Amino acid sequence: MDRKLNNRPVLIGGTSDRGVVASCSYETRQYGVHSGMPMKMARLLCPDAIVIRGNSLVYSKFSDMITEIIKERAPLFEKSSIDEFYVDVSGMDKFYGCFQWAKELREKIIHETRLPISLGLSINKTVSKVGTGEAKPNNLKTIPDGHEKSFLAPLSVKKIPMVGDKTYHLLRSLGVEKVKTMQEMPMELMERVLGKNGIVLWKKAQGIDNSPVVAWHEQKSVSTERTFEEDSTDVHQMKSILVAMAEKLAYQLRTENKLTACVSIKIRYSDFQTYSKQRKISYTSLDHTLIQTTLELFESLYQRRVLIRLIGVRFSHLVNGNYQMRLFEDSEKLIKLYQSMDYVRNRFGNKAVQRAVTMGVSNVSNHFNPFNGLTNRS
Repeated sequence: MDRKLNNRPVLIGGTSDRGVVASCSYETRQYGVHSGMPMKMARLLCPDAIVIRGNSLVYSKFSDMITEIIKERAPLFEKSSIDEFYVDVSGMDKFYGCFQWAKELREKIIHETRLPISLGLSINKTVSKVGTGEAKPNNLKTIPDGHEKSFLAPLSVKKIPMVGDKTYHLLRSLGVEKVKTMQEMPMELMERVLGKNGIVLWKKAQGIDNSPVVAWHEQKSVSTERTFEEDSTDVHQMKSILVAMAEKLAYQLRTENKLTACVSIKIRYSDFQTYSKQRKISYTSLDHTLIQTTLELFESLYQRRVLIRLIGVRFSHLVNGNYQMRLFEDSEKLIKLYQSMDYVRNRFGNKAVQRAVTMGVSNVSNHFNPFNGLTNRS
């Protein structure tokens, strides 16, 4: 971590005007900046902000560290995103105490990762998530059983999960600003205004959420994409970017001891029409196979000869394991070359070794509140 950035306004995401804010420091939020906002708008709102392109490999590394710590201790957990977890600690109060257990788990994660962790403990996922938001930055909050409704009442309706900008503006047009107002509305009125989602939101406002913690499963795909600053038909440049994407994702697979059996590419044209194509292959994590498949898919998919806005690559059907040599296609010399390249990258950074064709390509990024909530369902 770069401590020089402490207490500074920081934006993370695509650095061009067409980029999107993936995350931002709390110092930028007082200006109205938030995740998902166009980078151009964020810069206008907070011109003094430091803009940094995200490093997906670093994020994945710390996400995996936290996952392993939780997996060793939690009876049941759900990893809802790279930086959000729900943990079901039902019954822990009979043996140890849910709050004490959660507190020590949080301290363990902070000690081993040096990351700030926010945590909310309640009877269900919705209140835990909201509680986590109220605990930020780097704190913990517990909402006792039976106090869910009173905890939510004074908060803005925008704090309720599922309330996006469009729903928020609709609710505000009805005079609904605080959760307490929604709690007092008839459920039938919410249903008339928002359909079935209105019933779900009304229940969430009451602190009611019976959705279970879904057991976590291994990641099934890795992907990356690029939105161009200007729509383009420069096929040579696009192929260089695709090579860089495939090379980076292949390295990520090898560092995580994974193999892929399916390559997909995506093209979005200037008119926002989006097309994709995939091909199944033998399990591999080697650059040359994945790059060749990626380029062949692009050649077969790019037929319109229209300006392109975005391209992307995805490797799916992932399994754990190390690459097995193919008797007639691979050589021991080739495998050792990849091992040497990865050693250099592990020591000096993932861009320490690159193919010549990718040298002119700027950073390629993949698609952390490292703790989004603890749920006590006892």
